[in-house]
Amino acid sequence: MGAILEVQGLHKKYENSAFGLRDVSFNLPAGAIMGFVGENGAGKSTTIGCILNTLVKDGGMVKIFGKEMGDGATNIRDDLGVVYDSNAFPDHLTPDKIASAMRHMYSKWDDTLFQNYLQKFKLPEKQKVKSFSRGMGMKLGVAAALARRPKLLILDEATSGLDPIVRDDILDVFLDFVQDENNSILLSSHITSDLEKVADYITFIHDGQIIFSESKDVLIYKYGIMRCTAAQFAEIDKADMLAYRKHDYQTDVLVIDRQAMEQKYRGIATDNVTIEEIMLMMVRGRSNG
Repeated sequence: MGAILEVQGLHKKYENSAFGLRDVSFNLPAGAIMGFVGENGAGKSTTIGCILNTLVKDGGMVKIFGKEMGDGATNIRDDLGVVYDSNAFPDHLTPDKIASAMRHMYSKWDDTLFQNYLQKFKLPEKQKVKSFSRGMGMKLGVAAALARRPKLLILDEATSGLDPIVRDDILDVFLDFVQDENNSILLSSHITSDLEKVADYITFIHDGQIIFSESKDVLIYKYGIMRCTAAQFAEIDKADMLAYRKHDYQTDVLVIDRQAMEQKYRGIATDNVTIEEIMLMMVRGRSNG
């Protein structure tokens, strides 16, 4: 199945700022969850803004469902669900009032599905949003987004600041959503442990540029870190190093094929690696060049 979201050569500049997006490219296949990771200010929200056409890009192409998003692309917007990191609903509204408004705004709004999510998340139908906790507000946002019956769900740090139990409830809903192979999720988050649970792909952005966009299984099962003494580090071919980082008594070397390196350098301990460790090595370490 093809890509639901295609981002190619995306550029965005800001006046009087050195920051900008530079040649941002990645594809999100149908039926998949992509974790979009990077430190604060790396460009995640700017990229999402350009994808949704709430920010004007300076170059590049964004296609959703094979079509470019434009101001009048209502057919594309009907198949999108978006949740941001803050409550999007006025404080005086209640979930039942939100449903009443939504059913007139979105052609595919599903009242029954919304009610099911309210029950699943234990959200009171007639309680005002202003009395909701952050976790309740995020659950309400997810429920409202999914009740629109979207094919693509985009979440911009929607799980940040939530306790582990709330996050786990929401992640289970995301996994259920992509059981339909026509649906996909772009999940911007800095909580890499969550992404290791649910993501199929990881795209890492740093300082406005994509560092890698790769299958999660390749990252955590194929990549590795070699723990080297100074003498061992001197023996490693630079072509085998993706990045390295020196400590007082040890040098860590990030490699793409852990098993191959274990065979080639039999005396050097090589460990599995987490997504967070890969990110730190790629940003804080030194390249083999």
